[in-house]
Amino acid sequence: MEAVIQLKNVSRRFGEVQAVRDLTLEVYRGEIFGFLGHNGAGKTTTIRLVNGVLEADQGKIRVLGFDPQTQGPQLRARTGVITETASMDNRLTALDNLTIYADLYGVPRAEVKTRVSGLLAQFELAERANDRVAAFSTGMRQRLAFARALLHQPEILFLDEPTSGLDPMAARQVHSLVTHLAREEKRTVFICTHNLVEAQRLCDRVAVMEHGQLVAVGSPHELASRYVRRLMVNLETDPAQRESALEILAAAGALVDGQPELANGGLRFAAAGREAIPQTLSLLVNKGIRVYHLSAEEPDLEDVYFALHAGKEQ
Repeated sequence: MEAVIQLKNVSRRFGEVQAVRDLTLEVYRGEIFGFLGHNGAGKTTTIRLVNGVLEADQGKIRVLGFDPQTQGPQLRARTGVITETASMDNRLTALDNLTIYADLYGVPRAEVKTRVSGLLAQFELAERANDRVAAFSTGMRQRLAFARALLHQPEILFLDEPTSGLDPMAARQVHSLVTHLAREEKRTVFICTHNLVEAQRLCDRVAVMEHGQLVAVGSPHELASRYVRRLMVNLETDPAQRESALEILAAAGALVDGQPELANGGLRFAAAGREAIPQTLSLLVNKGIRVYHLSAEEPDLEDVYFALHAGKEQ
């Protein structure tokens, strides 16, 4: 896989604050990459470093083969950035906003009209093209921000909380767009977000930052397997045997993590890992328990995030 973003041992300090510490990371062409972490974790600083807005104190950065510190203008001509709060000129129309930015991005004049009208249509803003942006809703402004960021056909798109403040329908449209850009157009989409559900749904891989340091990187499934040791299991048995099943699970030793409980007409317990589930089922059946249904809740990024956080606190 081709790495389009490469950081090796990158650090950046602001006075006494170590914003990014010894960060080594690669992001590949055509993937949707999530960058997760609390406020102050180093996400925004990293984005500024890879776009050449800030200089690293140490380390090496290459983005699309460019050195952001010395080739920032050339790099930014091939990347797009959408901030959490889209900055638009409210006095101008949607058409004027895009036309001005097309000129700033260096879009060939012969192509400006076609690109602008095409993007307005793509983002369902054609009928409002001549309306001032001041009258636009949050969702419309966000769609216009996407159109603006794509004017110069960037190879990498950086998104900062792309669905913040959007209603569910507008958020779904953003998700569909991000997936299309990566899957159909082979663009790399780099998403900074606090929304773990969104990252779980969209991202091929994610990186978790904490206090300027990278603490984990991988696909959501890989991270769940690596860091979440217990799986919540829902079990349905013969109603007359629930209490007996509860006693067996409570005495199951290393197979069951914590205290099992009665819940929603069945039983619920934490299995000590995926491999413990068939062993626990065999134990119950061998004890004469009639098991009608068993389902495991797969761990997600929220489980991973809090497992990592708990590990740091210990």
